[in-house]
Amino acid sequence: MSSSSVLSLPAAEGITEPEPFAGPDHPMRKVTRGVAFDGAWDAERASKVAALFDSMAADWSEDHVNPTKAAPIRDGLERGGVPLDGRWLELGSGTGAGTRVLHDRVRSLVAFDLAAEMLAHAPGELAPRVNGDASCLPFGDDSFEAILMVNMLLFPSEVDRVLAPGGTVLWVNTLGDQTPIHLPAEDVAEALPGSWEGTTARAGSGFWASLRRTD
Repeated sequence: MSSSSVLSLPAAEGITEPEPFAGPDHPMRKVTRGVAFDGAWDAERASKVAALFDSMAADWSEDHVNPTKAAPIRDGLERGGVPLDGRWLELGSGTGAGTRVLHDRVRSLVAFDLAAEMLAHAPGELAPRVNGDASCLPFGDDSFEAILMVNMLLFPSEVDRVLAPGGTVLWVNTLGDQTPIHLPAEDVAEALPGSWEGTTARAGSGFWASLRRTD
């Protein structure tokens, strides 16, 4: 039987408590769990989610690209044991919050998002941008040493497929348990195929989890 373990590290300096925003009954919380654990995803749901985020793209960077939201990404890169010299894929890259942190710290980076308008507002000079559905990624097996997901739906089998052996998943929720698209670190490890181990910590107004497959 597969098992996973996640060790909690001390919180980073300067953490802040997120304002109450998305409790357990939030619609996207239910979608997140359904996708991760039950494969509850189809073309109709993909179209609705894409349309939702397309509609928010113009104002997204003003609300979601800032030092507090970037803090969990930066702390995860510093303390999560991630392969900075590897090939990175950012799933759910949006308007580039993660791209702005990663682009000059890793060997290569591809930004991927379901919402074309989000990508249109992202900094294209920092990384190639690919529009598509993460439930069926247009990349070969073992293509990346690391995958960053910031407030992103988890498609476990595809993440595992494109991640190279010994690779790392860096999972970030920028508002912690108030993030609409939220899974605790332990649930991410449980949803992914096989056995995983890693670390997690609070930073900024959220948390990060760095996970590596062990079987």
